[in-house]
Amino acid sequence: MASGWGITGNKGRCYDFWIDFSECMSRCREPKDCALLREDYFECLHHAKEFRRRNRVYKEEQRQIRAAARKAEEAEGGKESSHH
Repeated sequence: MASGWGITGNKGRCYDFWIDFSECMSRCREPKDCALLREDYFECLHHAKEFRRRNRVYKEEQRQIRAAARKAEEAEGGKESSHH
């Protein structure tokens, strides 16, 4: 990765993030000064935040689908009891 070459022979997808992080680390007083750039670089490599967000969105969609199904069952159950 540090070479800058990606798997296809072009510039790696995270190389620009690596350069920013590396330059920061070479001129900072404390490594924590570069924490946001490190975070950006690691997100580019691993997509952890993206996957967590996708998972939260998926879980919320499933929760809404289940809630709608329960509401439909309750409404249908109410219709049957009102006809008798």
